[in-house]
Amino acid sequence: MSNDRRDFLKKSALLGLASIAGNLIGEEKLKTLDDLALNNETSHTLPALPYAYNALEPFIDAQTMEIHHSKHHKAYVDKLNAALKEFKGDAALVSLFAQVSKLDTAIRNNGGGHYNHSLFWTLMQPNKEGKKIVAEGKIAEAITTHFQSFENFQKEFTEKATKVFGSGWCWLIEQDGKLKITTTPNQDNPLMDVVSEKGKPLLALDVWEHAYYLKYQNKRADYISNWWNVINWNKVNELYTTK
Repeated sequence: MSNDRRDFLKKSALLGLASIAGNLIGEEKLKTLDDLALNNETSHTLPALPYAYNALEPFIDAQTMEIHHSKHHKAYVDKLNAALKEFKGDAALVSLFAQVSKLDTAIRNNGGGHYNHSLFWTLMQPNKEGKKIVAEGKIAEAITTHFQSFENFQKEFTEKATKVFGSGWCWLIEQDGKLKITTTPNQDNPLMDVVSEKGKPLLALDVWEHAYYLKYQNKRADYISNWWNVINWNKVNELYTTK
């Protein structure tokens, strides 16, 4: 990997993680960005949600959110810490992702799970009134430029997320100044050296069944359709405009 590419990945990850650290609340909140992104200790922690478990209802139910966060995400953190016990290198997530192809699968899967979910939580917000939510600000302008309209972007993102085979994620990324929609399997993400489409994550959707099965059963398309109602576009815009 070239130094330019490595610097790009590190900077992109830090920007996303900085945004995460600034918006998590609760007793388990991250004290600083270093706790998640630059921690050279072999210990990572579960961040608290920036809202209550029931805050995203009726679109995402409280039971799903509680299990997803307190069980699934916590398991990724615990297993990542276990996998790093004998690891002698830099345990910062950005450093791990840059060389993840050479590391133990447990680090790849659980490090990705930890990062992906930490970002995912901040990209959603309550919408009790059920108002239609669309992109605003610079990110809205960029979406129109690259996809001709918000509707075209929404359609393409929905189609790609729906068609992910098995478990994985759908992403809006910034790649060399352009916006692209891409998908990754399992807990991979666009910062890893194992993916074909690398870039700065701006928007992420978890399409693992545990993200929606309790409410939507096997109806992934219904889950995705409702997820559009809770996207935190202010956060997406912040990620996009922070260079």
